[in-house]
Order: sequence, then C-alpha cells, then structure tokens
Amino acid sequence: MSAPFVAAPMLANVPHGFFGRRGGVSSGDLASLNCGLGSGDDPALIAENRHRAAEAVLPGAALAGLYQVHGNRCVIVDDSTDLAARPEADALATRTPGILLGILTADCVPVLFADTEAGVIGAAHAGWKGAIAGVSDATLAAMEGLGASRANIAVAIGPCIGRASYEVDEGFVQRFLADDPANERFFAAGKPGHAMFDIAAYVAARLAAAGVSRIAIGGQDTYAEEADYFSYRRACHRGENSYGRQISLIGLR
Repeated sequence: MSAPFVAAPMLANVPHGFFGRRGGVSSGDLASLNCGLGSGDDPALIAENRHRAAEAVLPGAALAGLYQVHGNRCVIVDDSTDLAARPEADALATRTPGILLGILTADCVPVLFADTEAGVIGAAHAGWKGAIAGVSDATLAAMEGLGASRANIAVAIGPCIGRASYEVDEGFVQRFLADDPANERFFAAGKPGHAMFDIAAYVAARLAAAGVSRIAIGGQDTYAEEADYFSYRRACHRGENSYGRQISLIGLR
C-alpha cells in the first residue's frame, strides 16, 4: 500500500511528491504517515511509513535522508553514498537515478528542484534560519556542480506554515530587515509588537533573485490544515508530547 501525496505540475516529468499525514500506520498525535525519525514514534511504524511514501513516488528506489540542523549545507548523493548515514545538513542533490532525496518538515518549507535537461535534482529543508542563511542558494550551487543550469532549474515549494498562521515578534522581523530592508514585503501587520511572516514567499523570492525563473508555491498551510499535515507550532500550542513530520521526495528514473 502506498501513501497519497501532492505533486507539482512544475515537476511533472520528475518522480516526486509532497506527503502529508494521511496513508500511514502511526497512531495518536502522530497519526498516520509520520516519517520523522526523531519523533519518538515506534521505529517499525516510521520505517513502514517511509517505505509507503518511497514506493508511491519511485518503486524500488533507495531513500536518502539527513539529520536536519536548520543550516545551509547541501550534500551530494551518488552510488557511493552511505544512505543510512544521515549527515548533518539541510539539502541534498544528485544526478544518480534510483535514489530518492527526502526532506522532513512540520511547518518548515520543503523545496524540490529539478533540471530535467541535465538530469540533476535537489531537495532542501528551509526553516527560517536555513532560509535566511541561503540553503536554497547552496542547493542551486551544488546542482550546478553536477552539471545543472540555473536557467533550466524548476522549483516547487511544498506545504508549509502559511502567513495567516505564522506570527513572529519584532526581533524576528528586525533580523530579516537587517539582512535586506526589502524583506519588509514578506511581513503583514499582526497584534502589537508582532507580524505575520510569509516564509514561502520569502523562499520563492530568494530563488528568483538567484536566477530561477520557474517557481511554484503549493499554498497549503500545515498549521491550519490539521487533518492533512503535521505542524510543530500547532503541537506546541496544544502541549502535545511530540509531533509528526511529513516527508517530501524527489528522484530520477
């Protein structure tokens, strides 16, 4: 049995999928397609969930993942890579068929990249720290190192926390304005001393500024769409003991 996922028309010719919380075997607060190795869930259930996701996108492919640290490092994956090692990084790139690049999120932004002409793909986990540190730029650079052309790379931004759900304080806003005053456009007014942050639009703008012309934003809000997605912020607001992670995958046939 495989799990349902959302696909991006922008990446129609590349095996990929943005998964949510449906179609798995976990239970309780982690129901049902929890793919997070650090969630405290039963490892056997996590393994089955990850298997279902992988089989839905590229049957028989090996799954490469990371120990995500909210940074900007991109790892190159190929036939010689120990796919069980989970290096500390937040992005992956490959030109090797039969390997699925996997990114885990629970409000952060999953970003999938593909240059179909060069046969090079990438995947990035962009929380706010990684986004402002340039994890998307690092992924583009790694893909170029594998033969991709920035002009040919298409990018899909998957389910993440939406602006209407992402309240931040004034210190957060000032950090982004100090990096670039033009970042003001990604914040909307909130309650006194706070603002609402559009992280998907910020990531898209970073990609556009880096020379990517084909960018799609899915528009799902992981915090608001409880039946479909895990959310770290929602779990914290409810005092839940743990939170699930959804997986986003991309591979080459």
